[in-house]
Formats: sequence, structure tokens, C-alpha cells
Amino acid sequence: MKHKTIIVASFLGLLSACSQTAKSTPTPYPPNYLSTVVALTGQAAFATADALAPSAMPSETAVSTELPIQLTELPSPTPTFAAGFSDFAQIRFMNPGPASSVISPINIQVMLVSGESEIVQVDLLGEDGRVLQRDLERVTRNLKSIFRRFDLKFEIRAVAEAGYIRISSKDDFGRIQALNTMPVLLYSIGSAQINPPGNMIYERVMVEGLKEKANFYAGEVSLKGRIWPFNDQPMFVELITSDGKPGVARMLTFDGIETQSFETTLPYKVTEPTTARLTFRQDNPLLSVTDPELGKYIYVYSIEVTLNP
Repeated sequence: MKHKTIIVASFLGLLSACSQTAKSTPTPYPPNYLSTVVALTGQAAFATADALAPSAMPSETAVSTELPIQLTELPSPTPTFAAGFSDFAQIRFMNPGPASSVISPINIQVMLVSGESEIVQVDLLGEDGRVLQRDLERVTRNLKSIFRRFDLKFEIRAVAEAGYIRISSKDDFGRIQALNTMPVLLYSIGSAQINPPGNMIYERVMVEGLKEKANFYAGEVSLKGRIWPFNDQPMFVELITSDGKPGVARMLTFDGIETQSFETTLPYKVTEPTTARLTFRQDNPLLSVTDPELGKYIYVYSIEVTLNP
């Protein structure tokens, strides 16, 4: 009898141990349970981050981002422009575009038609007009334009300041044949942010019916067309002969910086056929430093014409 009791007790103990083992074994997760947990946890984390992110305090005042330079409205990636402005600029900026934030060195990419001298001058100007860097290069003249790349290094004392990339070329007589400017923001630290050139790839002067080496007679050059001014400063139009002497200049004034029509005449006196460079030029009033040769020019467009008695 005692022997049977021991057997029953042992059997009951074994059942108890099996029961405890079965209870301690974890139940398998249902299908896709782990991925669901990860997703829910991620959503919760983003929700928590949003909730903890500080919002602007009512007492905060927005800081003005206006710059002390007149910048052309930022262009769209696809350039569009008023009818008639379809000629590419003789100095056409491809990189950087207007109001780009740049650091040293600046990678400048242009398509250009160099002047008859085949010397191209590249200047990087500070906001007051001081020359931060200058590069002179010989570029073969090609009326279909040539791609060129320039890398300019610079140093500024401030963290940032307005700046200008100015590229110019001259003819064989030393007259400015073309000059174009790209306003940029210079940073001593940080990273570059480049804007597209947009509409600034086109020439800013369009004269109806005017062609290279056009002939004029009877002591008068009649001009009619449209202009896209760089700023609200007047644009001067003049005839400059090969000896560098300008003739009578006309001043064209503008209302704003939108494209505007113009019409004017330039008188002249010659006793024989004479070549001259018909020149349109505009200044940058924000520059306090004047270049001995380029003045404060922000844009120059010229074309050679023939003046007849």
C-alpha cells in the first residue's frame, strides 16, 4: 500500500512540473506582429517629436532678410521673357544665378563672345565696389560664343556681404565691347546655394532693325526699341569713335526695372564714312569705389555701326 502511495505522489509531482514548464514558455507572436510594433513605435516617436518641438514665441520678431543691393527678382528654372528679347547676352552667365549664396572659391561658368581684343576680364567686387579678385584671360573670339569656366578665391572680414561678379571685354581700340554683372551674396563660412540664371541669359537691350555694322546717313542715328534696366538709374546711349572720343550722349530714364520702350536720336558730324561703337551703359549707384577704366558700370551693350556723311 505504501508503495502505491509513493508512485501516485511521484506521478502528481511530474504533472505539476510539466504544468509549470508549459506556463513559463512564451506564446509565439502572431504573423506580422514585429513589423506592426516597429511601425507603431515609429509613429509614436514622430508624434512625440512634433509635440516636443518648440513653436515660435509670440514675442519673437521676424528678422528682415532685405539686402543693401538691388537684386533682380529670382528667376524660374525655365526662362521666359517679353517678346523681342531673344538674343543671348554676349556675356551670358550660366552659373551662379542672381542672389546665389557663394563661398570661396566661386565656380563661374559663362558662355561669351569675347571682344576683338580677345582679352576677357573677370572681377569679383565687394559690396562697395572694391576688387576682391581679378582674372585676365585670352579667349578666342567666336560669334557663336564659347564656354568658359573661372574659379575665383576671395576673403572677406564679415561673415557675409553683397558682392558682384563683373565680366567685361574690349575691342582693338580699347573701347568696352561688352560688360555684364551678376549680383551674389558672399559668405566666409557655410555652404553654397546656387540659383538658376533664368531670364538673365538674354541681352538687356533690343533695338528694332539694328544689325552689326549698320549704316547711318544724314548726321543722325535714330533708335527705337526696348530696354530691361538693371536698376532705376538712367541708361546712357552714345557713339564712341575709334579714337575713344564719345559723341553726343542721350540719357534714358526709367520708371522701375520692368522692360520699357524707348525712342531717341543721336546727332553726329563726319566728312567720310566712319566706324563708331554705339554703346548703351548703366551704372551701379551702390558702388562707392570707381574703377579707373570701368567706372561703376553694371551693364554695357555695344554694337559697331558706320556713320556716313
